[in-house]
Amino acid sequence: MTGGQHDNAADEPWQLVKAAQEGDTEAFGVLYDQYVDMVFRYVLFRVGGDRAFAEDVTSETFLRALRSIASVSYQGRDVGAWFVTIARNIVFDHVKSSRYRLEVTTAELQDNREETSGPEQEVMTEATNAELLRCVSQLGDDQRECITLRFIEGKTVSEVAQLMDRNEGAVKALQHRAVRRLAQILPSWLR
Repeated sequence: MTGGQHDNAADEPWQLVKAAQEGDTEAFGVLYDQYVDMVFRYVLFRVGGDRAFAEDVTSETFLRALRSIASVSYQGRDVGAWFVTIARNIVFDHVKSSRYRLEVTTAELQDNREETSGPEQEVMTEATNAELLRCVSQLGDDQRECITLRFIEGKTVSEVAQLMDRNEGAVKALQHRAVRRLAQILPSWLR
């Protein structure tokens, strides 16, 4: 893995981040595809092999990353470390609060950079959540229902599968497509 014209150069993921920040709707999907397995394996280890919860945390990781992509900048580390940091924070939040909901935190979306919670931050948090919900409402019926049940109501994959009368594999695929679609329709100020 040394130098040259290799397609997977170390800085390529950061070029994808930059492209996503500039409005390239496919770039985040490429990042998702590159890192989803690594994040899932990390989370699965951290949560003691609970696959359903690891899937929840992995999806939430990418939703948070999508919502905060505008604020991330190259820090001499792999993009994967950014995703893992988000996942670690979600696991920590869950342990701390025993609640797993999409609305839990937007302050942490700033990669734990600073602890500001004034009126400006509250307005931004409200605006961010409102815009995210507006974008969720633009998804197709099945994708919208899946995202709503999984992340707003906090249901497990198996619960969603029962409620939607589908198997778990179909729900996972639906969730994957919905997260990728959200990456395309979220406005640039939210990314």
